[in-house]
Amino acid sequence: MASRWATHAVALPMAALLAVLPCSPTATSEAAKASFITPASEAAVQKALSWLAKNQRPDGSWHTRNYYNNGAVTALACLAFLASGNTPGRGKYGRTITRALGYLLSLARADGLIASQQSGNGTMYEHGFATHCLAELYGMTGRRDLRPKLERAVRLIQAAQNPEGGWRYQPVPRDADMSVTVCEMVALRAARNAAIPVPKASIEKAVAYMKSCTSPEGGFAYQGHGPATPACTGGGALAMMLAGRSSDPAVRSALEYLRRQIAARGFAPGSAGGHFFYAMYYCTQAMYQAGGAYWRAWFPPLRDRLVSAQRPDGSWEDLNVGVDYGTAMGALILEVPKGYLPIFQR
Repeated sequence: MASRWATHAVALPMAALLAVLPCSPTATSEAAKASFITPASEAAVQKALSWLAKNQRPDGSWHTRNYYNNGAVTALACLAFLASGNTPGRGKYGRTITRALGYLLSLARADGLIASQQSGNGTMYEHGFATHCLAELYGMTGRRDLRPKLERAVRLIQAAQNPEGGWRYQPVPRDADMSVTVCEMVALRAARNAAIPVPKASIEKAVAYMKSCTSPEGGFAYQGHGPATPACTGGGALAMMLAGRSSDPAVRSALEYLRRQIAARGFAPGSAGGHFFYAMYYCTQAMYQAGGAYWRAWFPPLRDRLVSAQRPDGSWEDLNVGVDYGTAMGALILEVPKGYLPIFQR
C-alpha cells in the first residue's frame, strides 16, 4: 500500500471478529462524535482547561514536579486548548494559547532545538512535543513567523535519527527507543499535515526500527525484543498508522495486545505499568484511528474512568510526573473524538 506520507488514502483490513471500519478524514460524523462525548466528559474537559488556565505561569509555561518551565508539558497543555477549538487570540482561552506559544518560541534555538535549559535527559521528548504543538499551530493559523522555526525543528529531528531509524533522549544519532521514536514520528506527521516537507526516507527508516521492536506478545517493546508495554504498543500502533502502515500485521497484533491487556487489567492506573496517562494518550489515539469495534470497546470505559477520577478542582495527577502534565493529558484523551486537532482526524 502507498505510504500515507505520500497520499492520505489509508484503510484497515476487516478483522475476523472485530468489525474494524475503514479510516478516512471524513469517516466520523458529528452524530458519531456526539455518541462518545457525554455531558459529563465535556464538563470534565472544561474543568481541566479552567484549571490549566488558572495555573499557567506568568511566562506562559506550565511545569510539574522536577520539570520546571518545561517545553513538553507546556506543549501538551497548549494542545489541550487547541483540541477544544481554541486558537491563538480566539476563543475563551485564546490569550492562554498566545502566551504558551510565546514561551515555546522563546525556547527555539538557532540549530532548531526547542528545549529549556533544564531539559536534562528528556531533551528530545521536549523537542518532539514542542514541534508537534508548533505544527498544529502553524497549520491552524498559517502564521509566517512560525514556519522557519518549525522547519528548523523538523530538520533537527531528521539529523538526530540514528542509523537504525529511531531516536533517543538527546539530539544525536546514537541509540534509540520506541517511546522517543513515537514522539518524533507524531511530530513529523503533524509537520507534514501542515505542509512542511518530511523526507519519505526518514519515515521508512523509522518504520523499520519500530517493527524491529515487536515482541512475542504481539505488542511493541521499549527497545529491541524485550517485553511489550502498553505505552510503547499504543504509541507504536499509532505511529505506524500515521505513517500509512495501517494494514501491517504488526499494527493488528498491537491492537489485539492492547485489547487483551485491558480485558485482563482494566483502566486502573497500574494497568499501564505506572505510566497511565502517557500510555492512554497514545493508546486512545491508536484505537480511534483503528475505529470500529476497537474504538467502541476502548473509549467509553476509559472516558468514564477519567471522569470519575478527576479531582473537584478539575485536575488529574499523574503519579510519575505530576498535576499539570496529568491534567493536560486527561483533557487530551477526552478530546480525541472531537477531531479538532488534525493529528486526531482519521
